[in-house]
Amino acid sequence: MLIHIPQVLSQQVVKNLRTVLENAGQAWVDGRVSAGYQGAPVKSNEQIDEQSSVAHECQSIIAAALESNPLFISAALPNALYPPMFNRYGEGMGFGLHVDGGIRLHPHDGRKFRTDLSATLFLSDPESYAGGELHIQDTYGTHSAKLPAGDMVLYPSTSLHKVTPVTQGVRLACFTWVQSLVRDDGDRTLLFELDNAIQQLNITNADSQARSALVGTYHNLLRKWSDV
Repeated sequence: MLIHIPQVLSQQVVKNLRTVLENAGQAWVDGRVSAGYQGAPVKSNEQIDEQSSVAHECQSIIAAALESNPLFISAALPNALYPPMFNRYGEGMGFGLHVDGGIRLHPHDGRKFRTDLSATLFLSDPESYAGGELHIQDTYGTHSAKLPAGDMVLYPSTSLHKVTPVTQGVRLACFTWVQSLVRDDGDRTLLFELDNAIQQLNITNADSQARSALVGTYHNLLRKWSDV
């Protein structure tokens, strides 16, 4: 399931983040430091050092925005959020076809973190750079994402994906992973669709007894499929 989550960040917050990142200086490091065995040979970008003060400052902003976003919560059913990271693609940089590692070590406490969902939050206006599209492959083919600044795309971490080379300008983005309460993408999709249906019934003030029954079904399925 691929989900476009619009306006995760306001334009003012995006502008403030870009200013911080553009002036981060030596906090920018070679992006291959976080790549695994298969990713390093095809990765060419820069990223903010996860342990830097810049990273910590920006991470808290992203985490707070996601925690208060109903669409993100409904689609991801987050159990834990990996501390958001930030990357930069200049001209000629890209990231070839790869799958994100299934387990990461949390940068703050070293615990193992399962990556169920991957997320890219765009920070550069799409008109400000050429190339740099995120291509995601799934059962139905390849999907391309080059979203407005402040918008996010959320997709299963099992997906093959790549970032096409930037040919002009600079592409700034935030990326992170979610360990979901429900690890199976098919189960998450069913719960997401059921939640959307319940919300629509609430809007139309449909039969309250039927709505209560559906809410009960939702939570019983969540209880059945959840890892906690």
